[in-house]
Amino acid sequence: MSTYQHVTFSWDDAKAASLDPVDRLVYRSNILGDDQRITNTGGGNTSSKLIETDPISGEEVEVLWVKGSGGDLRTSKRANFSSLYQSRMIELQRVYAARPDKGLKNPGEDAMVAMQAHTTFNLNPRPSSIDTPLHSFLPGKHIDHMHPNAVIAVAASARCEELTQEIFGGAMAYVPWMRPGFELGLAMQEISEKQPDVKAIMMGQHGFISWDDDEKACYTRTLDLIEQAAAFIEERYEAKGGDAAAFGGQKFETLPEADRHATLAAILPWLRGQVSQQKRLIGTVQDDAKILRFVNSADAPRLAELGTSCPDHFLRTKIKPLYVDWNPQTEDLDALKTKLTDGLAQYRLDYAAYYQACRHDNSPAMRDANPTVVLIPGIGMIAWGKSKSESRVTAEFYNCAVEVMRGAEAIDTYIALPQQEAFDIEYWLLEEAKLKRMPAEQELARQVIIVVGAGSGIGKETALRLVKDGAHVVCVDLNLAAAEATAKEITDQYGQGIGVAGSGISGCGPAIGLAANVTDRASIRAMLDQVALAYGGFDHICVTAGIFVPADTTGHIPDDKWALTFGINVTGGYLVADEAAKSWRAQGLRGNLVLTTSANAAVAKKGSLAYDTSKAAANHLVRELAIELSPLVRVNGVAPATVVKGSAMFPRDRVIGSLAKYDIAYTDDEETESLVTKLAQFYADRTLTKSPITPADQAEAYFLLVSERLSKTTGQIVTVDGGLHEAFLR
Repeated sequence: MSTYQHVTFSWDDAKAASLDPVDRLVYRSNILGDDQRITNTGGGNTSSKLIETDPISGEEVEVLWVKGSGGDLRTSKRANFSSLYQSRMIELQRVYAARPDKGLKNPGEDAMVAMQAHTTFNLNPRPSSIDTPLHSFLPGKHIDHMHPNAVIAVAASARCEELTQEIFGGAMAYVPWMRPGFELGLAMQEISEKQPDVKAIMMGQHGFISWDDDEKACYTRTLDLIEQAAAFIEERYEAKGGDAAAFGGQKFETLPEADRHATLAAILPWLRGQVSQQKRLIGTVQDDAKILRFVNSADAPRLAELGTSCPDHFLRTKIKPLYVDWNPQTEDLDALKTKLTDGLAQYRLDYAAYYQACRHDNSPAMRDANPTVVLIPGIGMIAWGKSKSESRVTAEFYNCAVEVMRGAEAIDTYIALPQQEAFDIEYWLLEEAKLKRMPAEQELARQVIIVVGAGSGIGKETALRLVKDGAHVVCVDLNLAAAEATAKEITDQYGQGIGVAGSGISGCGPAIGLAANVTDRASIRAMLDQVALAYGGFDHICVTAGIFVPADTTGHIPDDKWALTFGINVTGGYLVADEAAKSWRAQGLRGNLVLTTSANAAVAKKGSLAYDTSKAAANHLVRELAIELSPLVRVNGVAPATVVKGSAMFPRDRVIGSLAKYDIAYTDDEETESLVTKLAQFYADRTLTKSPITPADQAEAYFLLVSERLSKTTGQIVTVDGGLHEAFLR
């Protein structure tokens, strides 16, 4: 086609010409995966049959380069592709034919996946995927297998075979649903042999595959077929009334944005606790026009109950979502919570019944029976996953499912994959083996930790430390720009993760930056509500915000500075704890609160009266809160000695004042770094370890206290002071 309205043509001849054949396959894969109308995250695969030199014989051989198991087309690199001797892959057909247990769903089918390893070219470590036979057995040198919404809408229609002929004529053949693998590859090979002019096959309930001997022609054919399907759908969609008539027309009105967000903020921590009974989950909220068009529609209950059609979709979204029959115009928050409670209970029963009805003698144990997608009229969609990245992908996949339903209903009647077929994919032993091969989760995985004071110093170092062990970190500071800078430093290093960034109201990754004033209860509540909207809730809070106000020139602390010191160092910790307790109790998941006190809390000295007494009060606040919040929340404190390097509490003028106070030699034009080093070493020399104390030293204590390593410790103060004997317990 000369122009495209429903996909983006991204092929660049100059770019392609500059690449070697394997890198051109990578390039083709990346530009296909970059357009989510062509394929979803992690879905689809591509291949090229290339001539390579055998490392042993030195002869030229044909090698199948195909996207290996796992990975994502958009982000795939050369290392994500398997390389297999094409001739040996063909020889496996003879091995398969000789097996007495060959055939769909028989052990021989799955055993052939392991046999593919025997065809590996040049010791390539990337495991090949279950789709590899499709690419090997079809005749094209270059092959694209995609999951575009438009084509899946045809594949998920009751009249799929007839519609394939109507839309594509003889340009696309048809194969009914078959689980990906050896048997499907052989079926496609037979189709291509009987219809040599055909270079594409519709895969019922799944997607499509296309090929050519020229890679650009293969790419173009893929786009042409998707464009053709999309144009056909949109023409009929508009003829049926377009958006106004979509999904049977609108039944409910969308709540105003402020009301939606207030409702979500109120319900999400509780809901997170309900769906996290086995393992903690992270949420993604979506409330844009497209998802609201669906959840507000008359047909949403019927279509949601049918579930998804494409295997890629329901592996993330489960067999179906939880649709909550709540009227946003006539029912209140209590009614929503009641209906969610009832809906969750029924969903778990339905899932258990589905498992029992479809299980085999060797099926893996039943997985978590809670939904991963929740649909609420007037509100939108909440998706859940083990990480922010995974919940965003879950949301993306259900968006794809909604688009498939829209298209299928526009041209015919939407049908979902039969439950037994869906179960056999979800509980496939090969899928289970893949899950078991995955590395163990990091120590703080699935957890959301709020660090108050993350814009600088100890707070920033703590945020950077926690994310190393898999935590999602909310960087909070009075200075929003500083909080966002710390969050950006994290996302620049760890990435935003895969999935749709910016969809709905929580397009964040492993870290976000927010502002809050710890002396203002309303500000704290607003921040906690934003955390709920971003992640569904939170697990732990580290309060590192603090202030030191030196005495004035007369040696006294002005009343307002005294009040400010206690307001931040004591009352601030209490207000954070008191507001957070509401969310912790609603959520019902165990958490941790860590406050920052000081070695000065136990050492009386001249010149820091307000600071030292406020920190002594903070020590006792830790003990009181440990009692108040038990047994759900453990409360502990970290007591640093003087941290000079990297601390926002030691600007140049305070450093110079301290050097003068202790008669430490310096010059007015000396570099700040040099001044800080001198003062830090002075303080270090007063300790038993003689080592300067850094923000990183403190961050390690926060990590220990929010982890399970000290799970029986509460109401305690952990000192990180280098061994300041004046602060020893008395």
